[in-house]
Amino acid sequence: MTEILAPIQAAAGPNLLVGFDTADDAGVYRLTAERAIVCTADFITPVVDDPRTFGRVAAANSISDVYAMGGVPLLALNLLGYPPVGLPNHVLGEILAGAGEICAEAGCAVAGGHTVRDDEVKFGLSVTGEVHPDRILRNSSARPGDVLVLTKPLGTGALVAAMKKGRLDQAAYDALVTCMTSLNRCGALLHAAGATACTDVTGFGLSGHALEMARGSGLTLRIDAGAVPQLPEAAALCGEGFTCGGTRSNADFVGADVAFAPGLGPDMIGLLNDPQTSGGLLVAVPADRVAELQAVVRENGGLCAAVVGRAREHEPGAPHLEFAAD
Repeated sequence: MTEILAPIQAAAGPNLLVGFDTADDAGVYRLTAERAIVCTADFITPVVDDPRTFGRVAAANSISDVYAMGGVPLLALNLLGYPPVGLPNHVLGEILAGAGEICAEAGCAVAGGHTVRDDEVKFGLSVTGEVHPDRILRNSSARPGDVLVLTKPLGTGALVAAMKKGRLDQAAYDALVTCMTSLNRCGALLHAAGATACTDVTGFGLSGHALEMARGSGLTLRIDAGAVPQLPEAAALCGEGFTCGGTRSNADFVGADVAFAPGLGPDMIGLLNDPQTSGGLLVAVPADRVAELQAVVRENGGLCAAVVGRAREHEPGAPHLEFAAD
C-alpha cells in the first residue's frame, strides 16, 4: 500500500492536519481554531458466523480509528457488499442492526450508507468524528522515555482461525467476541491524561503498528513480549499453526527493522504478528503519567491497561522495534 500511495499528489492545504503520509488511523481536517473533523472508512469480511455479532464487530472496528486520533465519533454511514442471490434479507438486516447497537453505544448517529453487489459479504462504516485541533493523537509523536500501554489483549486473528477449524471452546469464543465488540472510547480522553501518541492495533498486528509508530516518531520502541496481554490460548494457537495470510504478510512487512529476542519462539512471534480485528490502542505516555492514563483506560471501557514497553532515541542502522523475551 505504501508503494501504491507513493505517487499520489494529495490536494492538501493548511487545514488538512493529518493525511496519509505517516499511515495514521484517520484523516483530520480543521474547520475552525477550535474544531476539526476526523474522517475514516473501514470494512471487513465476516469473522464470526452470527450476522448480528459480525455487525457489532465491524462497527466497533470502524469507529476505533476515530478514537485512536483522540476524537469523538459523530456520524456513520453503512458500507455493505453482498451477493445478489442466496443470502436472505434478514441476514443483512441483522448485520445492520448489530452495527446500529454499537453506534448507539458510541453516541454515533447512523445517517444511511451505500450497498454494492459482491461475491461475498463485506461490511463496515464510514465514520466522521470531531477533535480539537490541539488535541489530536497521532502515531508519529511519541517521545524518548515514553511508556507504552496496550488497552486490549492480542490474538483475535489466531482465535478466529481456530474457530473456523472447530478448535475454539465456548469460553475462548466469548472472550474473543467481547474483545472485538468493545469500543475503544477511552481514546477520546487520552490526550487529557498525558498521551503523546496513539494508534489502534488492527490488520498489521502489534509488530506492524508499533513499527509505524517507531518510524514515524524517529524512535526505537522496545516491547517486553512477556508483558503483552493475550486472549485465552492465543500464543499456543499460533504455535499450532492457527494463523492466516495476514500473519505472514505482517512478518514480511516488518522485515529486518524488527529484532525479536532469541528466546522468543514461533508461537510468541506469531502472536506479535497476528492481525487484529477491532484491536486495542497502543498508547505512548510520559512515565510520570502512566498511572493516570491507566485509570482513564480502565474507567472508560479498556479491557486492560498493560505497560508493555518504552520508547528511546533511535541509533542509525539499528532496528526501530525490539521485542524482548522478558
